[in-house]
Amino acid sequence: MSEASVAVHADADLLAQAVAARLLVKLLDAQADRGEASVVLTGGRVAAAVYRAVATLPARDAVDWSRVDVWWGDERFLPAGDPDRNETQARAALLDVVPLDPARVHAMPASDGPAGNDPEAAAAAYAEELVRAARPGHATLPHFDVLMLGVGEDGHVASVFPEHPVGYETRPVSAVRGSPKPPPTRTTLTLPAINTAEEVWLVAAGADKARAVGMALAGAGPVQLPAAGVHGVNRTRWLLDRAAAADVPVRLRSLR
Repeated sequence: MSEASVAVHADADLLAQAVAARLLVKLLDAQADRGEASVVLTGGRVAAAVYRAVATLPARDAVDWSRVDVWWGDERFLPAGDPDRNETQARAALLDVVPLDPARVHAMPASDGPAGNDPEAAAAAYAEELVRAARPGHATLPHFDVLMLGVGEDGHVASVFPEHPVGYETRPVSAVRGSPKPPPTRTTLTLPAINTAEEVWLVAAGADKARAVGMALAGAGPVQLPAAGVHGVNRTRWLLDRAAAADVPVRLRSLR
């Protein structure tokens, strides 16, 4: 059964530093156990701060980056290199400054990529890439050591939004049309795919996230509040600053 924990840090800067340190430890532990590691990245302000912090920590050089697979939980369906793409953000903050194997960096297709300007085809192409990376004879998804998620003010995770049809999707990757947040067209891992990760980390900072975080931890429904419907196979970590944790019962918090 998945273990859940809530860690609360004083502010967004300390949160980013703490998540960065946790991520490096998780990658090192995975490489010690399996010889390689796999991480699923997210986007947003806090995520960018985490990636910048990873790039500056001395322990980053202890990771064999050539044996790290990098995936994304969702992506804005925009041209390659667009500053609003999560991939562009992650490359600028971290991926371009560590010695990754380019073949192990699995960006979601761009709107000007081989799949063309068709988000359904892009989602299918990413699903096929996941299948190719899965171990023969195992599930149709590769092993994810840690999957990071931001939490939206409305409780969305990746690009799975409240009451959106994607919340019912059973395929591992889905196109998203009519997103309530711009841009309206995206691609995303679905909740069933997210929930195959060994660990899922939900990272949130700011008072505008407090209501969604509190409702998710109180047991809201996953269609109404997707953040309530995600969990890691072994562990689910809520990594918050004090403002985002304002509605979390004190008994659930581990203050840092």
